[in-house]
Amino acid sequence: MNIAHRGASSYAPENTFAAYDKALAMGVNHIELDVHFTSDDHLVVIHDDTVDRTTNGSGPVAEHTLAELRSLDAGSWFGLQYAGERIRTLGEVLEHYKGRHYFHIEIKARNVPGLATRTIDLVRGYGVTNDVTITSFWKTWVDESRAYAPDIPTGWLVPMGPGSQWDDSIAEQAVESGFTQVCPRADITTPEIVEKLHAKGFVVRCHGIFDEDLMRHVVECGADGMTINFPDKLIQYLKTKGN
Repeated sequence: MNIAHRGASSYAPENTFAAYDKALAMGVNHIELDVHFTSDDHLVVIHDDTVDRTTNGSGPVAEHTLAELRSLDAGSWFGLQYAGERIRTLGEVLEHYKGRHYFHIEIKARNVPGLATRTIDLVRGYGVTNDVTITSFWKTWVDESRAYAPDIPTGWLVPMGPGSQWDDSIAEQAVESGFTQVCPRADITTPEIVEKLHAKGFVVRCHGIFDEDLMRHVVECGADGMTINFPDKLIQYLKTKGN
């Protein structure tokens, strides 16, 4: 799986239509995106807890209304040609790209009751249950998703925190929870870890691919896919391997 991380985010502002369109233009139809709640209970697609890095606004996402977030410029920080790109609701993204993209939806916020179930309600409402995997670093959200929608694949992003290391108990917990995917960080992934996870029936999808060396490493380890900011380079690399 060649999954455009927040869209083709090396080439366009992350989590915007521009980045998702860029992925499609590259021939990539899997995108990863992130969801947060607004202060007036809407689900919006943005990575950070705050709007500071990726818009011309400031402050926590959860302290803005949807109308306030819609007024922000989410493109100029990346390049002036993207001025006017907007923060989108999850519903807008699902509606705009259904039938064209497969959605890997990462649930971000920790202490927001109902975020997983509301995400799934939208997924069902837009008729894209067959084109979604729900993921999170926070196991609570993955468990909630699994319990609420056992028909929708789930992926647990592991391990938690920069510099954290693999622990075999991760796999045992994932088995107990019935997850579909285990998603290890690329720099700690080994062929042995991938083999163990495959033996337990998991799809192995890596994250944290910051450069082409890590991209190649993930492929060589035998993983099933990765989120990547530069999916075009993965396409080219797989061609050199005859895939």
